[in-house]
Amino acid sequence: MSRSAHPAGPRHADVLPEGHPSAPPADLNHLDRKVWASTVTRTPDGVVSVGGVEVTRLAEEFGTPAYLLDETDFRERARAWRTAFGPDADVFYAGKAFLSRAVVRWLHEEGLNLDVCSGGELTTALSAGMPADRIAFHGNNKSVDEIETAIRTGVGRIVLDSFQEIVRVAHIAQSLGKRQRVQIRITVGVEAHTHEFIATAHEDQKFGIPLAGGQAAEAVRRALQLDGLELIGIHSHIGSQIFDMSGFEVAAHRVVGLLKDIRDEHGVELPEIDLGGGLGIAYTSADDPREPHEIAKALTEIVSRECEGAKLRTPRISVEPGRAIVGPTAFTLYEVGTIKPLDGLRTYVSVDGGMSDNIRTALYDAEYSVALVSRTSEAAPMLVRVVGKHCESGDIVVKDAFLPADLAPGDLIAVPATGAYCRSMASNYNHALRPPVVAVRDGEARVIVRRETEEDLLRLDVG
Repeated sequence: MSRSAHPAGPRHADVLPEGHPSAPPADLNHLDRKVWASTVTRTPDGVVSVGGVEVTRLAEEFGTPAYLLDETDFRERARAWRTAFGPDADVFYAGKAFLSRAVVRWLHEEGLNLDVCSGGELTTALSAGMPADRIAFHGNNKSVDEIETAIRTGVGRIVLDSFQEIVRVAHIAQSLGKRQRVQIRITVGVEAHTHEFIATAHEDQKFGIPLAGGQAAEAVRRALQLDGLELIGIHSHIGSQIFDMSGFEVAAHRVVGLLKDIRDEHGVELPEIDLGGGLGIAYTSADDPREPHEIAKALTEIVSRECEGAKLRTPRISVEPGRAIVGPTAFTLYEVGTIKPLDGLRTYVSVDGGMSDNIRTALYDAEYSVALVSRTSEAAPMLVRVVGKHCESGDIVVKDAFLPADLAPGDLIAVPATGAYCRSMASNYNHALRPPVVAVRDGEARVIVRRETEEDLLRLDVG
């Protein structure tokens, strides 16, 4: 069926389930600037465009599903973070959110550093020309090979995550005749207001060395005694998708307290403090994220105030935005397949992707928005659940949203704010082919990560 055909579908606005948090928007054709990239707009004929290119053209050229990334918006956000923190702080883009060689080149050109957490991410960064001394290497279980590669290539810092890793990195550095710059990641006992699986600073989780019980202090003692290590600072990360700065305030207070204890015990004032990332973005109109300049001002003031109270020199601050940069810059374009109205409940809208290209709804109960983008409609709103084509009842892309009641197979719909983690966490479940990432800028579109093919799947199957 052609995308221009609109056969009769459900014509009623479904009844909201009990406890549903929102009512239909006044205008289903409106694009909320909070959740869409900066160049996304509707053309006079009603088709949504990004970077000056209509999604109908992009669908014809690149197919669906596809991640469409607004390069202008990405660069603007990267630049805003760099400008907000200024020359006396460091901004490390968290590569786990989404990484490709094109992204690495953009980061380099915009003056950002890069945080990686695997050998594959490190290889991608180096292959695209990111200077090794601008790379930080994270991870709770780095392999010997990964550590050796990081040290050989001269990464700027390795973030130590356990007592075993302190010894391991020191031994490898010494065997290579190097002295590796390191930070120690600590858990400060602050549980951010977020999903349990993405809150990372309470003690009962896999990351970092607890501040409680003196463990972090003992880690510092050991690191300072080892010739292969140059301890430059303390790292703390309290979670993800955070809007409230109060957690950072408590974390900074406890980290600075540790810095004071280190000064008092060892006569050393560590020069750096990394407060991690985790700043939230708008997935729906209800989300209200802070701007980079507000975050920079708040974090700088918090650390300066705490250090002044402890009579410490203010260390150099670093932060690690990933989602906050790439998340809003991309959306996923789908084609509608089947539509199933369930009287008194909602209408199920199936698309040609699903949990293989966005696992976050199933994994974190994440909420997303959705819009009809291949045309406008004056039809009444209907409550929908956008689902994928996989053999799982939990294969949900958008749990509850509103789309026009004349939605039809062949229409294009888009889910905004999918730049972070969707491609990074994509899978081949049901032998699905992972979608391409298409960068769009100034009327031009190019593939920066190509769509997988069936040949790719078979190439790995050597049985």
